[in-house]
Amino acid sequence: MSAGKSSSYSATKIAARVAALGRQISREYGKRRLDVVVILDHGYVFAADLLRHVNSPVVCHFVRAEVRDVEHSGLARREVQFTARPELQGRDVLVLDAVIESGVTHEFLLRRLGESRPRSLRLAVLLDKPAKRRVALEPDYFGFRTASKGMWVGYGLAAPNGTGRNLRHLSAAVSNLSGGRGPKK
Repeated sequence: MSAGKSSSYSATKIAARVAALGRQISREYGKRRLDVVVILDHGYVFAADLLRHVNSPVVCHFVRAEVRDVEHSGLARREVQFTARPELQGRDVLVLDAVIESGVTHEFLLRRLGESRPRSLRLAVLLDKPAKRRVALEPDYFGFRTASKGMWVGYGLAAPNGTGRNLRHLSAAVSNLSGGRGPKK
């Protein structure tokens, strides 16, 4: 596990850490089938790179979170909805995303997936930002832990103007992107 206060991670450092996570996951699951739930839009680059390092048989499922502010009986609240969830009863399930911040959306998805009664249910993220956590949720696997509360761009994460997902590195400093301050999550 890697922890630190870095404001950027190079493509080389990310590749090495992702490969190590893949080996760790392969050791833990062995030859058992692994159902992987990838959270779109942020998690696809991390998932693609990580899964090439996992030796277990893998079945991929993709979900997209939709967060809406709604008013119900005069009270404002935030709702999280996901696309149709896969049938995962008795399966080993690994949820993949690029970043965990507050943990609220991830906790909600894990609870919903848990209703299917999977054999195991774990969470893997590339970037863990515990300083912004609002629920008691820790990822089972993470690439890097950062104290930065700022936004990140690169390696699948976009700046507010939509650019930067294709960058090979991950950075909190996005001065090289016009108008970008980092991804919102």
